[in-house]
Amino acid sequence: MTTVSPDARRIWRAARAPVFIAVVLVLGAVLLVLARDNGNHGTLDPDSTDPGGSHALATLLAQQGVHIVPAHTLADAESALGTEANATLLVTAPSLVEPAHLAQLRGRAADAVFVGPGQDVLDLLLPGVVVRGQNDASTRSPDCTVAAAVAAGDAVLGGLEYEGHQRGRPCYGGSLLQITGSTTLLGDGTPLTNDRLDDEGDAALALRLLGRQATLVWYVPSPGDPAAAVTQQSLTELLPRGWLFGAIQVAVAAVLFALWRARRLGPVVAEPLPVVVRSAETTEGRARLYRRSGSAAHAAGLLRHAAVERLLPVLGLGAGAEPAAVLGAVAARTGRDAGPLLYGPAPEDDASLVRLADELDRLEREVRGS
Repeated sequence: MTTVSPDARRIWRAARAPVFIAVVLVLGAVLLVLARDNGNHGTLDPDSTDPGGSHALATLLAQQGVHIVPAHTLADAESALGTEANATLLVTAPSLVEPAHLAQLRGRAADAVFVGPGQDVLDLLLPGVVVRGQNDASTRSPDCTVAAAVAAGDAVLGGLEYEGHQRGRPCYGGSLLQITGSTTLLGDGTPLTNDRLDDEGDAALALRLLGRQATLVWYVPSPGDPAAAVTQQSLTELLPRGWLFGAIQVAVAAVLFALWRARRLGPVVAEPLPVVVRSAETTEGRARLYRRSGSAAHAAGLLRHAAVERLLPVLGLGAGAEPAAVLGAVAARTGRDAGPLLYGPAPEDDASLVRLADELDRLEREVRGS
């Protein structure tokens, strides 16, 4: 007999191609990460030279005499604000920080600028301020009396749009909201990025918002900071979109590979039996096995069960009828109590088993003939 189970050699022969491809992909990803420029540190990071970074704005602020203190953890931000008497606080991702911690940081700073805080943050940080909508970045007029916006003129802003209470002064269609002159909300970080800093009056607006104090604490929250991370955010929300897109590609590739390597199953083929076994011979063979093993009780149970199954449609009963219903229907047809015969004790020997089989046949004939 030839075995059909795959051995280790056959499994390795089938799996070595996908394993090689996976190793190449992993090594390529590692090399890409290692080869990345050290200046790429993320969105709105003062050290990042990416289009979404803010290294250009940090350079301009430094040239204006503003001392920039980068902070990537809540402890760093608290320490920087604790040592500076008058400082501006910039939080680039307020949604990654607990609102209670944001309120403490805001209380220590002379001025505060928050980029894109959501409604869940505003409810605790600035009650009364609501998010009324969201739009793409576009050139907008200030249409307000905020000094920084009036001096900057038209600017490219977008993202969330805010509506404040009586103390709030909205600008640029709500993409900028200043409250009591010390707290400013930006719908997104478009005016602060390297890519858009030279558009319209973005540079002037950013310099006036962040350069009012001698020190700027530039807080870029990190999802890995246990003291600042919001627990409600899931892992998929923290992962970059590129990772999700890559996972979808890998899943599609895996499905296509499985379809390619799967065994093709055709239509069912009927094969003739090598020999023909008569039903009587099968019955006799099973009977000999029961007799050899002394299973008179088991054989009696099978005989009784088969007899009841044949009687149910004759008696007008459904499958799974209770014994009481079966016995009542039999008594109505034959006038005899079939309880000991159908549900009685098991026979002790072969002679009793033969008598039981004869009585069951007789009972079936009586029921069918009544």
